This record gives sequence, C-alpha cells and structure tokens, in this order.
Amino acid sequence: MIVKRKGLSRVIYATYYSIKGLRSAFASEAAVRQEIFAMLILVPFAVYVDVTNVERILLIMSLCVVLITELLNTAVEKLCDHVSTDIHLLIGRAKDIGSAAVFVSLLLAAFIWLTILL
Repeated sequence: MIVKRKGLSRVIYATYYSIKGLRSAFASEAAVRQEIFAMLILVPFAVYVDVTNVERILLIMSLCVVLITELLNTAVEKLCDHVSTDIHLLIGRAKDIGSAAVFVSLLLAAFIWLTILL
C-alpha cells in the first residue's frame, strides 16, 4: 500500500526527489551541465548589468525556461529509452519534438538577452 504523505512531510519528500532528479540529470546529460554552467556565469551578469528590475527578471527567467525545458526533454528521452532501445518512428518523433522545444527555448532566451542588452 502506498502511503500518501501530507503537509510538511510531503514538501520535504518532494524536495528530496526534486534534488535527486536534478543530480541525476546533471550526472547523465552534458546539455544540463552546459546550461547550468552558463547560468552560473549569466545570472550574476544579469544581476550586475545596469537594467531595470523587470529586464533583470526576464533575463534570469529566460535561462530558467531553457533549463526547465531541457529537464523535461531529458525525462522524455529517458522514458523513451526505457520503453525501447530499438529505432521506432514514434519514439524518434517524441525525442525530436523534445529537442525542438529546447531549441525554441534557447532562441527565446537569445532573443530576450539580445533585445535587452543591445
């Protein structure tokens, strides 16, 4: 029987599993490592650069959107690989669509950064 946690206990366990997922993605995906490294450089830069608070929020949020999209894409890829390691048309499409989502988020981030800083 699965125990449904409630209240603070649920929050603590959810946080634990979220951190576990971040560690797993960091350990297994070069793209996640690259995006976190970029964030370690760009977030302090966004704090330092002379822009409005709204622009600063947009700069940082755009980086977070890229990381969130990459994490979701990684989850889709891991699930697809678990289902089948064979080449399959629909699994290939799912992976390609996830990759396209990451690409669009990167374009959005680049657009936001260039628009604000140039």
